[in-house]
Amino acid sequence: MSYFDNVPTANGLNSLPTNPCQLLDFQLLLLADGQTYEGQSDGRETLAVILGGKADFVVDGRAFPQVGGRPNVFNGKPHAVYIPANARYQVVGHGRVEIGLCSAPSDLTIEPYVINPAQVTAGVWGAANFTRSYHQILTQAGQPDLPAARLIVGETYTPSGNWSTYPPHKHETDDLPREAYHEEMYYFKVNPPEGFGIARFYDDTIDVGYTVHDNTILMVPHGYHTVVSAPGYTTYYLWFLAGHHRIQAVSEDPAVGWVSRTVPMLRELGH
Repeated sequence: MSYFDNVPTANGLNSLPTNPCQLLDFQLLLLADGQTYEGQSDGRETLAVILGGKADFVVDGRAFPQVGGRPNVFNGKPHAVYIPANARYQVVGHGRVEIGLCSAPSDLTIEPYVINPAQVTAGVWGAANFTRSYHQILTQAGQPDLPAARLIVGETYTPSGNWSTYPPHKHETDDLPREAYHEEMYYFKVNPPEGFGIARFYDDTIDVGYTVHDNTILMVPHGYHTVVSAPGYTTYYLWFLAGHHRIQAVSEDPAVGWVSRTVPMLRELGH
């Protein structure tokens, strides 16, 4: 079974070649200026994250014109459109546009809505050489006005030479408050684009390293995971999760979990 793959980048709708997850799915929508895509969400909720460019959306008759604005993921906070289950929608490119479609099963009946950059929470996780910055786009914490059934979505930027999702953690069992079951995917971009990073995915049954390039994806139905950027390059990943609820709780690898306890001290020292 493959847990890592290249995401196709043809004009139009691109689906994953493989997907070991039971709940999560991802598609990449690339549209030229004036090009139209029409879709149906069926029994899945979808968050359309504008990776770069602008698009006009119509969801079940509700119009959301010119959603987006940043030229690419490395320049600013995102716009996003929440498309509820069993909705018909249309997307028209307003110039060249790149959209990540993150989806999961849902029976939640709500109206579609737009998430603007002002609603996206930004911050920093970690310290020293495992410092990384994040955008929380659609999470339960701090965003009660953005409802969803399962989806949790955000972005992480890992600077040159730094580690991310570190210490490595897993979320494969519902055992709150210790751990919550969530599948997860990381959709990667690299800046400059010829660069690379490394992703490690492991548990008792598998231990593999993957080379991260532009438009690659890590799919995590279970197991520990972590990412590092090659010196000279920044890696970005759109992360999204789905489980039986939206309460997040992770278990860190006990072999290296002690590193988390050093964060307050390192920050106090200015690292």
